[in-house]
Amino acid sequence: MPLFLRRFTILLFLLNVYSISSIAQTRFDDIELNLNELSKKVPGLNFTVNLSVNGTTLQEFLRSIAVANDINLSVDPALTTKITNNFSNVKVTDVLVFLCKKYDLDVKFAGSIIEVIPFSDKTPLPAKTLSINYSQQGDLLSYDFKDDSLVNIAKEITKRSGKNILVTPELNAKTVSGFIKDLKFDIALDKLALTNDLKISSDDGTVFLIEKKERDSQGSKNNSGGNKPFSGNLYNNGGLSISIIQDSLLNVAAAGNPIMDVLNVTSKMLKKRFFLYSEIKGSTSLSVTDVSFDQFLSHLLNNTDYTFKKTGELYLFGERNLEGLRETKTIQLKYRTADKMIDVIPAEMKKGVELKPFPDLNSIIVSGSNPRIEEIEKFLADVDKVVPVVLIEVMIVDVRNSRTVSSGIQAGIGDKSVTTQGTVYPGMDVTLSSQSVNNLISGLTGLGSVNLGKVTPNFYLKLKLLEEQGYLKLRSTPKLATLNGHEAKLSIGRTEYYQESQTTVIGAVNTGTQTAISYKPVTADLAVTINPMVSGDEQITLEVNVKQSSFTERIAPTAPPGTISRDFQSLIRVRNEEMIILGGLEENSNTDTGSGVPLLSRIPVLKWFFGSRTKGKGENKLIIFIKPTVIY
Repeated sequence: MPLFLRRFTILLFLLNVYSISSIAQTRFDDIELNLNELSKKVPGLNFTVNLSVNGTTLQEFLRSIAVANDINLSVDPALTTKITNNFSNVKVTDVLVFLCKKYDLDVKFAGSIIEVIPFSDKTPLPAKTLSINYSQQGDLLSYDFKDDSLVNIAKEITKRSGKNILVTPELNAKTVSGFIKDLKFDIALDKLALTNDLKISSDDGTVFLIEKKERDSQGSKNNSGGNKPFSGNLYNNGGLSISIIQDSLLNVAAAGNPIMDVLNVTSKMLKKRFFLYSEIKGSTSLSVTDVSFDQFLSHLLNNTDYTFKKTGELYLFGERNLEGLRETKTIQLKYRTADKMIDVIPAEMKKGVELKPFPDLNSIIVSGSNPRIEEIEKFLADVDKVVPVVLIEVMIVDVRNSRTVSSGIQAGIGDKSVTTQGTVYPGMDVTLSSQSVNNLISGLTGLGSVNLGKVTPNFYLKLKLLEEQGYLKLRSTPKLATLNGHEAKLSIGRTEYYQESQTTVIGAVNTGTQTAISYKPVTADLAVTINPMVSGDEQITLEVNVKQSSFTERIAPTAPPGTISRDFQSLIRVRNEEMIILGGLEENSNTDTGSGVPLLSRIPVLKWFFGSRTKGKGENKLIIFIKPTVIY
C-alpha cells in the first residue's frame, strides 16, 4: 500500500475513534449533569458511599446503594455482571457515573425515579409501508420485503388475514426478508421462517407462533459427524438422553443435568406450554421409561422445593408454598374416622401441608402442593378399609358346692328361762327348756337308786346332729362387640359398706367431743377385658385379662370385709366362631372345729355327750367360655 493511502487510513481511524469517544463523553456528561440537578431534590445522591464488594452482581450492588441512601432506583434485571470494587467517601452521583462509564450503562429519568439500563445505540427501524397481500378466496398470501421488522410484518399479516401471528420476545429486534407470490398461507409462512432461520408452529391453523430455531453449538461439538442433539423424537447431549415413543410416552435418562434444562428439552419435544413462577434450581439424576409427561414431572420434582400445576394445557411451575401452586381438596373417608386418621398419616407426608378434620362429612380438608396432596390421598385410600367388628360371646359359670356336719350337746344357764323348740327331723337341732330337762331327769330317777335332782329354771340344753349340703350354679351370658384392635370390657360387681367414725375434741378448757360417722364402700367384682386382633385368614388373636375378687367375713360388725382376689392374663389364637374355655379360678376350703369338756370330749362315744363338733367342706369354681365371631 502506498505511504499516502496508509497515512490517510490511519487518519480516518483516529477521527472515527475520536468521534465515538466524543459522543460517549457527551452522553456521560449529560448523565452527570442530570444527576447533579436531581440531587437538589433527592438528598441521597449527595451522600457518601463506603462500600467494598467482591463477586456481587451489578444489579444487587446498585440496589444496595439505593436502599442505603433512600433513592428511587430501578435496575434492569439483565445487569448480572459480577463486579469487584472498593469505594470510600465517594458521592453516590460519582459512583453512578463511574459505573456507567466502566460497564457501558445508560440512565433515564422519570421525575425522582432513576432507571439504569444497558446502553444500546440501536435505533428503531423507521416505519414504512409493507408489501403484503392476502386473498381469502383460496387462502393465498403474497409478500415482498427486505430487512423489515419481523414484529411489524407479523402485525400486518394478522390485520390482513385475521389469523394471529405471535412472535417470541427474543425476536423483537429481528429483521427478515422474503418474496412469495400467491402461495397457501401456512406454506408461505413456513417458507418465510425457513429462509430467515426461524421456526414456526401452529396447533389449530389460526394461531401461529414464530420463535428462534434451536441451536446447540456445544452439542454439535460433542456429537461426531456434526449430528445435532435433536433427531426426530430423540435427544442425546451432555449426559441427557430423551426419546418419545407411542402415545407421547417418555424415556428419560439424566446424569447430574440441571432440572431446568431437562424441563426445557422435554417440554419442547412434546410441545408443552409452561409458565415459571420462580426459577427452578438444582440438578437431577434419573432414569424412567414409558411414563407420561405428568408422571415424568412428578419424578423430576420429587424431593425438591418445587412443584407443578396443570391448568388446561398450560403447566405452572414454582416453589411448593406459592399461592398459585397451592391447592385445597376435601378427601372423604368411607370406613375410618377422619379425626383419628390425621394422626396415622406419616409426618414426612404432612410437611408443608395443612390438614383439618371435617367431622360433618367424615372428611379431611387438605391444603398444599398438588403432588403432596395426591400422595396423602393415595395413602388414605390404601388404609381406608372396612374394619372388622368382633362379636364376643362370653359365658360365665360359677359353681359352688359345700357340705357341713354339726353334732354335740351343749348345756348352759341363760338370763331367762327358754321354751323347748327346734327341729327333730330331718336332722336334729333342738333346744330343751329346764322343765323338759327336769322331766327327763325324773324319768331317769325312777329307774333305780339314782337320784339326779332338778335343774334351775334358767337352765337349757341343746342337742345338735345336723348335716347340710349346698350346690349353687350361677350362669351369665353377656355379649360384647368391638372393633378390631380395640378392647371390650365386662365388669360384674358387688359393693358393701363399712362404718368409719372420727372423733374431734372441741375446746381448750371446757372440752367436748364430736363424733362423725361415715360409710365407706368396698367393691368386689369380676372383670373381663378382651382385646381381639383379626388376621387376614380370619384367625383371631385374643388378649384376655380376667380378675375376680370376693368378700370374706368381717372381723367386727363395723369393720370392712376382707377380700380375696384372683386374676390371670392369657394370649391365645382361635379360628372364627370357635369357642375356648378359660378355667383354673378354683377355691377349696375344709374346716374342722370343736369344743367340749377337756379329756372327755376326746374319748370315742363319750365325746358326743361332752362336746360339739362342726366339719365343713366347700368348693368354688369359676369357668369362662369365650366365642369370637368376625362381622364385616
